[in-house]
Amino acid sequence: MKVQELWMKENTQIMERYDLSMERIEEILKEEGGQVPKPFKSYFVQMARFVGQIEELARRQMREELDGLSLSELTELNHSLYKDILPDSYGESYANPDYAFQSLGEELGPLLSAFYVQLRGSIVFAYECRLEDITILCETLIELYNLFEEGIPDRKIIQDVLYWFNSDYTDVTLPYRVREQLDPSLSFAKDIIMDSDLSDLRYLYRFGEYISRSELRVAEFLNSLSEETIDKMAFAYTNGYQKGFEVMGRSLSKKKTVGIRYHLGFERMIRAAIRQFKEMGLDAVVYRAAVWSVTQTPNRKVGYHGTSPNRQYDYDHRYDQAIYMDKAFKERKLAVLRTTYEAYKKEAALFAGPAVAETFGEESFHPVNKKTAWALTGAQEELTIAYTNESMEVINRYIPGDETSFTIIAFPLPEIGKDFQEIFHETIRINTLDYEMYQEIQQKLIQVLDQAEYVQVTGKRQPGKATGENMAGEKARREGEDFGTIENETNLRIALHPLKDISRETNFENCVADVNIPVGEVFTSPRLAGTEGLLHVGKVYLGNIQFKNLRIWFKDGMVTDYSCDNFADIQEGRQLIRQEILKNHDTLPMGEFAIGTNTVAYAMAERFGIGEKLPILIAEKMGPHFAVGDTCYSWSEDSPMYNPDGREMVARDNEISILRREDVSKAYFGCHLDITIPYSELGDIRAVRSDGTELFVIRDGRFAAEGTCRLNEALDGPDGEPA
Repeated sequence: MKVQELWMKENTQIMERYDLSMERIEEILKEEGGQVPKPFKSYFVQMARFVGQIEELARRQMREELDGLSLSELTELNHSLYKDILPDSYGESYANPDYAFQSLGEELGPLLSAFYVQLRGSIVFAYECRLEDITILCETLIELYNLFEEGIPDRKIIQDVLYWFNSDYTDVTLPYRVREQLDPSLSFAKDIIMDSDLSDLRYLYRFGEYISRSELRVAEFLNSLSEETIDKMAFAYTNGYQKGFEVMGRSLSKKKTVGIRYHLGFERMIRAAIRQFKEMGLDAVVYRAAVWSVTQTPNRKVGYHGTSPNRQYDYDHRYDQAIYMDKAFKERKLAVLRTTYEAYKKEAALFAGPAVAETFGEESFHPVNKKTAWALTGAQEELTIAYTNESMEVINRYIPGDETSFTIIAFPLPEIGKDFQEIFHETIRINTLDYEMYQEIQQKLIQVLDQAEYVQVTGKRQPGKATGENMAGEKARREGEDFGTIENETNLRIALHPLKDISRETNFENCVADVNIPVGEVFTSPRLAGTEGLLHVGKVYLGNIQFKNLRIWFKDGMVTDYSCDNFADIQEGRQLIRQEILKNHDTLPMGEFAIGTNTVAYAMAERFGIGEKLPILIAEKMGPHFAVGDTCYSWSEDSPMYNPDGREMVARDNEISILRREDVSKAYFGCHLDITIPYSELGDIRAVRSDGTELFVIRDGRFAAEGTCRLNEALDGPDGEPA
C-alpha cells in the first residue's frame, strides 16, 4: 500500500484533530512559550519546534517530495531529525535524563525527558503517515503546556497526565502493534524493499530510521555480490525456516504469513528471501521495531531497525514504563491484548512465526548507570513479569507454539573491523556447512551422552587453590586472596532425566541448520534437582552488552548468586546481571544445556580475533552453553520431538515447566538466554554413568567421543573445515 493510499485510508477520521493540534503548537512558537515559567519555557519551545519539523516532514511525505531529494539532501534531513540524541549533542538534550534533571529539576525533569523520547517516535509515524499516533502525542504536549501556563504543576499532576495518556491510548498503540505483525496489507517496508532500485542507496532513507555509515556500507557491499551469492544467503535463511517445520513435524501448508525482522542495509537479501517465501506459499510481513514504550521490550529490538543513534540513549530509557506501570495498567493492557487478538484471530491463525536476520560486530558498549533514569520498583518488576507470563498465554491461545516455527541467521556489520568483507564471506560459508555431516557426528555425541546420569563440565584452569562456592569466595578473590592463576573456574554438574528405554528415547536433540543457523549443537532440558555448581566465562556478549568475568552459581538447577567485573562496585555488576540476564527475576532455572559443535565458526573467530563480538546465535555453537530461563520447548512441551534416528527427545520439561499442568503462571518466565564457554576456556566434558564410570565427550577442549574427532581439524588448523 503506497503512501498516498495509506494517508487517505488510515487517517480520514483523524485529520481535523491533527490540524487543530498543529495549529495550537504553532501558536506556542509564536508565543515563544507564553506564560510558562522558566526554565520550562525553553523545553516547550523546543518541543514545538520539533513538532513543526515533523509536520513539514509528514506533508512532504504525503506529497511524495522526499523521493526527489538527492542522497546528500536525504542524509542531511536524516541527521537533522536525529541530531538531538546523537552522542555529540546528547549531553545537552532534554532526552538525556541527567540534563533534564539539571535544567528542569528533580521532580519534573525525568518525566518531561521520558515524554520527549516518546514524542520522538513521531519521526517514523510521519514516514508511515500514521497521523493518529502523531495527533495523540501532540494533544498531550498541548495538555502539558496548558498546565505550565498556570504555573509549575505538582509532580503528581504531570505523572497522572502521562499515566492516563499511556493507559487511555493503549487501545490505539497495542492493537496497531499486533496488527503490523500479522497483517500483510500494512506493506510500508515491504513496498520499499520490493519496489525500490536497491542500487540507488537513497532508498534507505525512506524507512524513517536513523541511517548510519554502517547501513550504507552494508547495502553497498551487498550490491557488489552476485545474484547467486545473494540467493544462497537467502536460501540458508528460508530453507532453515522450512526445515524447522519439517524437523518439528508441523504443517506449513496451513500457514500464509511469515514475520521478517532484520537490520537495515540487507534489503537485497531480504528481497530474495521474500520471493523464496512466496514460493512456499507465505506472504512476508515486514514490521518495524516497536516505537511506543508500552509495546517495547527493554534492550531488545523486535522488528526491522537501523543502527542505534546512541546506545546510551536507549539504555537510559529502557524502563520509562516505570512512569505508568501499576496493577490497573497491567490489567488494562492485558484486556486490550485479549480483545485485539480476538479481532485478528484469523490473521493470527495463519501466522507461521518469525524469520530473523541478526547482525553482529558493533563496537563494545559500556553503559553508564544514571540515577536520573527511570527504574522499575520491586512491585513493578513483579507486575512486568506477571504481564509477560499472562500475555504469552493469550498469544499462545491464538498462535499456538506447537503449530509455528522460526529461524534465526546472522551476518557481520562493517564495525567488525578492516576484514569485514572477508569475515562476511566466511560467515556465508559457516551458514551453509554440510548439514548431513554434522547430523551424523552429533548423533555420535548423543550416543555417549545418553549413557550418562549426569554430565560434568569444567573450565580450563592452571594449578591454584579452589575458588569459593558463592559470593563470599568471589569477594575474597577481588580482595586479593591467593587463589592461583585460573583461566576458567567453571565446575558444573548437569543432571539428566532418566531414560526408560534408550532404544526409543533420548535426552538430547540433534540440532543442525534449521531454526538456529548455523549448525550445530546437541541440547537438552536438564533435570533441575542435582544440577549445581559455578558457570564462569571470561568475556561474553549478551545482547548489546559485553560481560567481563561473568559468574553464575546454581543449586538444584536454580541461580543462587552471580557477579561480573563490569563495574568497580560489585553491586552495580549484580544489578546489571539481574536486569539483563535474569530479566528482573530473583532467580531463574537452567533451562538448557547444550554442546556446540561448530568448530569452523570458532576457527573463524580465532583467525580474525572476533570471538568477543559474535552473537549468541553463533557463539552458542562454539562450545558448551547454558541457558537461564525457560526450556527450548516452552509452550510446546507436549508436542513429540524425534531425532533423525527415530528416537523421541523426551527431555522437553523440567520441574518448573511441568507446573503448567497445575498452574501455568508458575511454569514460565518469558525469557531464555544462552551463555557459552568458548573452546579456549573449556577443560573437560564428561558423561558420568550411574555406576560412576566416565566417558569423555570433550577432553582439554578437544572432542574425544568416538566418531567426533573430525571436529578437531578446524580447532587444530588455521581455519579449517572438517573433511
